[in-house]
Amino acid sequence: MNKVIVSAAAFASLTVAASAADLPRRALPPAPIPVPIFTWTGAYFGINAGYITTTRDTVQTAGVFRRNDGVSVGNRPAALPLPQDGFTGGGQLGYNYQFTPGSGFVVGAEADANYTDLNRTRGGVGQRGGISTYRQAGDFLGTVRGRVGYAFDRVLVYGTGGFAYASVKDRATFQAPQGDPTFFGSRARVDTGYAVGGGIEYALPTDSFVNVFHSNAVTVKAEALYYDLGRSTLLLPAVGRGQGAYVTRFQNEGVLGRVGLNYKFGS
Repeated sequence: MNKVIVSAAAFASLTVAASAADLPRRALPPAPIPVPIFTWTGAYFGINAGYITTTRDTVQTAGVFRRNDGVSVGNRPAALPLPQDGFTGGGQLGYNYQFTPGSGFVVGAEADANYTDLNRTRGGVGQRGGISTYRQAGDFLGTVRGRVGYAFDRVLVYGTGGFAYASVKDRATFQAPQGDPTFFGSRARVDTGYAVGGGIEYALPTDSFVNVFHSNAVTVKAEALYYDLGRSTLLLPAVGRGQGAYVTRFQNEGVLGRVGLNYKFGS
Protein backbone atom coordinates (compact mmCIF):
# COMPACT_ATOMS: atom_id res chain seq x y z
CA MET A 1 0.00 0.00 0.00
CA ASN A 2 2.79 2.38 0.92
CA LYS A 3 4.54 1.62 -2.34
CA VAL A 4 1.43 2.52 -4.26
CA ILE A 5 1.10 5.86 -2.44
CA VAL A 6 4.78 6.73 -3.02
CA SER A 7 4.53 5.84 -6.69
CA ALA A 8 1.42 7.98 -7.13
CA ALA A 9 3.08 10.95 -5.44
CA ALA A 10 6.15 10.64 -7.64
CA PHE A 11 4.02 10.46 -10.77
CA ALA A 12 2.09 13.55 -9.71
CA SER A 13 5.31 15.49 -9.13
CA LEU A 14 6.64 14.60 -12.58
CA THR A 15 3.34 15.59 -14.17
CA VAL A 16 3.39 19.07 -12.47
CA ALA A 17 7.02 19.65 -13.51
CA ALA A 18 6.28 18.72 -17.12
CA SER A 19 3.25 21.02 -17.18
CA ALA A 20 5.34 23.91 -15.77
CA ALA A 21 7.98 23.35 -18.45
CA ASP A 22 5.31 23.72 -21.14
CA LEU A 23 4.17 27.15 -19.84
CA PRO A 24 5.47 30.22 -21.82
CA ARG A 25 8.44 31.96 -20.22
CA ARG A 26 8.17 35.60 -19.15
CA ALA A 27 9.93 37.77 -21.76
CA LEU A 28 12.55 40.30 -20.67
CA PRO A 29 11.74 43.98 -21.40
CA PRO A 30 13.52 45.36 -24.53
CA ALA A 31 16.76 47.23 -23.94
CA PRO A 32 16.33 51.04 -24.20
CA ILE A 33 17.54 52.57 -27.45
CA PRO A 34 20.34 55.08 -26.71
CA VAL A 35 19.57 58.67 -27.72
CA PRO A 36 22.29 60.04 -30.05
CA ILE A 37 24.35 62.82 -28.45
CA PHE A 38 25.58 65.50 -30.85
CA THR A 39 29.24 66.46 -30.75
CA TRP A 40 31.04 69.33 -32.50
CA THR A 41 34.21 67.26 -32.85
CA GLY A 42 35.28 66.83 -36.46
CA ALA A 43 36.50 68.54 -39.60
CA TYR A 44 34.37 70.87 -41.71
CA PHE A 45 34.41 73.08 -44.78
CA GLY A 46 31.97 75.63 -46.12
CA ILE A 47 31.18 78.97 -47.73
CA ASN A 48 30.42 82.47 -46.43
CA ALA A 49 29.21 85.87 -47.62
CA GLY A 50 28.73 89.26 -46.02
CA TYR A 51 29.60 92.95 -45.83
CA ILE A 52 32.97 94.61 -45.14
CA THR A 53 33.84 98.22 -44.32
CA THR A 54 36.92 100.14 -43.26
CA THR A 55 37.07 101.86 -39.87
CA ARG A 56 40.38 103.75 -39.96
CA ASP A 57 41.04 104.91 -43.48
CA THR A 58 42.53 108.43 -43.31
CA VAL A 59 45.37 109.11 -45.76
CA GLN A 60 48.10 111.39 -44.40
CA THR A 61 50.61 113.30 -46.54
CA ALA A 62 53.82 115.21 -45.81
CA GLY A 63 56.60 116.76 -47.88
CA VAL A 64 60.07 115.19 -47.82
CA PHE A 65 62.10 118.34 -48.44
CA ARG A 66 61.60 121.91 -47.30
CA ARG A 67 60.56 123.10 -50.74
CA ASN A 68 57.80 120.47 -50.80
CA ASP A 69 55.53 122.74 -48.78
CA GLY A 70 52.24 121.90 -50.50
CA VAL A 71 50.72 120.57 -47.27
CA SER A 72 51.73 123.53 -45.11
CA VAL A 73 50.34 126.08 -47.60
CA GLY A 74 47.10 124.16 -48.17
CA ASN A 75 47.81 123.03 -51.71
CA ARG A 76 47.92 119.32 -50.70
CA PRO A 77 45.66 117.70 -48.06
CA ALA A 78 47.42 116.80 -44.83
CA ALA A 79 44.71 114.22 -44.05
CA LEU A 80 41.92 112.89 -46.25
CA PRO A 81 39.39 110.18 -45.31
CA LEU A 82 39.26 107.35 -47.85
CA PRO A 83 36.36 105.13 -46.67
CA GLN A 84 35.70 101.82 -48.44
CA ASP A 85 32.98 99.21 -48.17
CA GLY A 86 31.48 96.41 -50.19
CA PHE A 87 30.73 92.72 -50.58
CA THR A 88 32.86 89.89 -49.21
CA GLY A 89 32.51 86.20 -49.92
CA GLY A 90 34.62 83.06 -49.89
CA GLY A 91 35.21 79.75 -48.17
CA GLN A 92 36.58 78.26 -44.97
CA LEU A 93 37.78 74.97 -43.54
CA GLY A 94 38.61 73.93 -40.01
CA TYR A 95 38.48 71.41 -37.20
CA ASN A 96 36.71 71.42 -33.81
CA TYR A 97 37.23 69.31 -30.71
CA GLN A 98 34.56 69.10 -28.01
CA PHE A 99 35.68 67.94 -24.56
CA THR A 100 32.30 66.56 -23.50
CA PRO A 101 29.55 65.49 -25.94
CA GLY A 102 26.24 67.28 -25.66
CA SER A 103 27.13 70.50 -23.89
CA GLY A 104 30.66 71.62 -23.08
CA PHE A 105 33.75 73.52 -24.16
CA VAL A 106 34.86 73.44 -27.79
CA VAL A 107 38.26 74.43 -29.22
CA GLY A 108 39.28 74.51 -32.84
CA ALA A 109 41.11 76.20 -35.69
CA GLU A 110 39.84 77.74 -38.92
CA ALA A 111 41.36 79.17 -42.10
CA ASP A 112 39.41 81.22 -44.63
CA ALA A 113 40.02 83.04 -47.90
CA ASN A 114 37.66 85.74 -49.14
CA TYR A 115 37.13 88.10 -52.03
CA THR A 116 36.65 91.72 -50.91
CA ASP A 117 35.14 94.47 -53.02
CA LEU A 118 37.09 97.32 -51.41
CA ASN A 119 38.11 100.26 -53.59
CA ARG A 120 37.84 104.01 -53.38
CA THR A 121 39.27 106.95 -55.32
CA ARG A 122 39.08 110.43 -53.87
CA GLY A 123 40.70 113.74 -54.71
CA GLY A 124 40.57 117.46 -54.23
CA VAL A 125 41.88 120.81 -55.39
CA GLY A 126 44.23 122.79 -53.17
CA GLN A 127 44.28 126.52 -52.47
CA ARG A 128 46.83 127.08 -55.25
CA GLY A 129 45.10 124.84 -57.76
CA GLY A 130 47.06 121.67 -57.11
CA ILE A 131 45.07 118.49 -57.83
CA SER A 132 45.62 115.58 -55.41
CA THR A 133 44.12 112.13 -56.09
CA TYR A 134 44.32 109.05 -53.84
CA ARG A 135 43.20 105.48 -54.48
CA GLN A 136 43.22 102.35 -52.33
CA ALA A 137 41.83 98.96 -53.37
CA GLY A 138 41.74 95.50 -51.86
CA ASP A 139 40.34 92.35 -53.45
CA PHE A 140 41.44 89.61 -51.07
CA LEU A 141 41.40 88.96 -47.31
CA GLY A 142 42.37 85.76 -45.52
CA THR A 143 42.72 84.67 -41.90
CA VAL A 144 44.07 81.75 -39.88
CA ARG A 145 42.40 81.77 -36.46
CA GLY A 146 41.83 79.77 -33.31
CA ARG A 147 38.31 79.31 -31.93
CA VAL A 148 37.20 78.80 -28.32
CA GLY A 149 33.55 78.40 -27.38
CA TYR A 150 30.86 76.66 -25.41
CA ALA A 151 28.28 74.35 -26.92
CA PHE A 152 24.69 74.10 -25.73
CA ASP A 153 23.97 70.85 -27.57
CA ARG A 154 23.53 72.02 -31.19
CA VAL A 155 24.22 75.71 -30.50
CA LEU A 156 27.83 76.90 -30.30
CA VAL A 157 28.85 80.37 -29.08
CA TYR A 158 32.50 81.18 -29.73
CA GLY A 159 35.26 83.76 -29.78
CA THR A 160 38.02 83.74 -32.38
CA GLY A 161 41.32 85.43 -33.17
CA GLY A 162 44.55 85.04 -35.10
CA PHE A 163 46.58 85.98 -38.16
CA ALA A 164 45.18 88.05 -41.05
CA TYR A 165 46.54 89.02 -44.46
CA ALA A 166 45.21 90.93 -47.46
CA SER A 167 46.23 92.16 -50.91
CA VAL A 168 46.22 95.96 -51.18
CA LYS A 169 46.93 98.45 -53.96
CA ASP A 170 47.79 102.07 -53.08
CA ARG A 171 48.20 104.95 -55.49
CA ALA A 172 48.57 108.71 -55.23
CA THR A 173 48.93 111.35 -57.94
CA PHE A 174 49.69 115.06 -57.46
CA GLN A 175 49.09 117.35 -60.41
CA ALA A 176 49.81 120.98 -61.19
CA PRO A 177 46.84 123.34 -61.80
CA GLN A 178 47.29 122.76 -65.52
CA GLY A 179 46.75 119.02 -64.99
CA ASP A 180 50.36 117.91 -65.52
CA PRO A 181 51.50 115.14 -63.07
CA THR A 182 54.23 116.37 -60.75
CA PHE A 183 54.39 113.58 -58.13
CA PHE A 184 53.28 109.98 -58.44
CA GLY A 185 53.54 106.76 -56.43
CA SER A 186 51.93 103.31 -56.72
CA ARG A 187 52.42 99.96 -55.07
CA ALA A 188 50.73 96.56 -54.77
CA ARG A 189 51.54 94.50 -51.69
CA VAL A 190 50.28 92.02 -49.09
CA ASP A 191 49.54 93.50 -45.67
CA THR A 192 49.64 91.29 -42.57
CA GLY A 193 48.15 91.75 -39.11
CA TYR A 194 45.51 90.21 -36.90
CA ALA A 195 41.78 89.58 -36.72
CA VAL A 196 39.52 89.03 -33.68
CA GLY A 197 35.81 88.51 -33.28
CA GLY A 198 33.08 86.08 -32.36
CA GLY A 199 29.95 84.37 -33.54
CA ILE A 200 27.22 81.81 -33.07
CA GLU A 201 26.72 78.53 -34.96
CA TYR A 202 23.81 76.09 -35.11
CA ALA A 203 23.89 72.47 -36.28
CA LEU A 204 20.92 71.45 -38.42
CA PRO A 205 19.51 67.90 -38.23
CA THR A 206 21.49 65.32 -40.18
CA ASP A 207 18.57 64.69 -42.57
CA SER A 208 18.32 68.39 -43.51
CA PHE A 209 17.58 68.97 -47.21
CA VAL A 210 20.75 71.11 -47.50
CA ASN A 211 22.94 68.16 -46.49
CA VAL A 212 23.76 67.25 -50.08
CA PHE A 213 27.07 65.64 -49.08
CA HIS A 214 25.39 63.41 -46.46
CA SER A 215 27.86 64.67 -43.89
CA ASN A 216 27.59 64.20 -40.15
CA ALA A 217 25.88 67.59 -39.85
CA VAL A 218 25.26 70.88 -41.62
CA THR A 219 25.83 74.03 -39.58
CA VAL A 220 24.89 77.65 -40.19
CA LYS A 221 26.76 80.52 -38.55
CA ALA A 222 26.85 84.29 -38.18
CA GLU A 223 30.02 86.06 -37.10
CA ALA A 224 31.74 89.43 -36.98
CA LEU A 225 35.48 90.10 -37.29
CA TYR A 226 37.64 93.15 -36.70
CA TYR A 227 40.92 93.22 -38.62
CA ASP A 228 43.95 95.48 -38.34
CA LEU A 229 46.61 95.22 -41.05
CA GLY A 230 48.60 98.25 -39.95
CA ARG A 231 49.86 101.23 -41.93
CA SER A 232 52.08 101.59 -44.98
CA THR A 233 54.04 104.56 -46.30
CA LEU A 234 54.11 105.26 -50.04
CA LEU A 235 56.80 107.46 -51.58
CA LEU A 236 55.71 109.92 -54.27
CA PRO A 237 58.84 110.94 -56.16
CA ALA A 238 58.80 113.89 -58.56
CA VAL A 239 57.76 113.35 -62.19
CA GLY A 240 57.60 115.84 -65.04
CA ARG A 241 58.18 119.34 -63.70
CA GLY A 242 58.02 118.28 -60.06
CA GLN A 243 60.96 118.55 -57.68
CA GLY A 244 61.62 116.60 -54.49
CA ALA A 245 59.11 114.09 -53.12
CA TYR A 246 56.15 113.54 -50.83
CA VAL A 247 55.22 110.59 -48.62
CA THR A 248 51.70 109.34 -48.09
CA ARG A 249 50.61 106.99 -45.32
CA PHE A 250 47.68 104.63 -45.90
CA GLN A 251 45.78 102.66 -43.23
CA ASN A 252 44.17 99.25 -43.57
CA GLU A 253 41.71 98.47 -40.79
CA GLY A 254 38.05 97.49 -40.71
CA VAL A 255 35.24 95.16 -39.73
CA LEU A 256 33.18 92.56 -41.53
CA GLY A 257 29.97 90.73 -40.77
CA ARG A 258 29.04 87.52 -42.56
CA VAL A 259 26.94 84.39 -42.52
CA GLY A 260 28.18 80.97 -43.46
CA LEU A 261 27.26 77.34 -44.14
CA ASN A 262 29.49 74.44 -43.09
CA TYR A 263 29.48 70.71 -43.86
CA LYS A 264 30.81 68.83 -40.84
CA PHE A 265 32.43 65.40 -40.87
CA GLY A 266 33.84 63.16 -38.17
CA SER A 267 32.38 61.60 -35.05
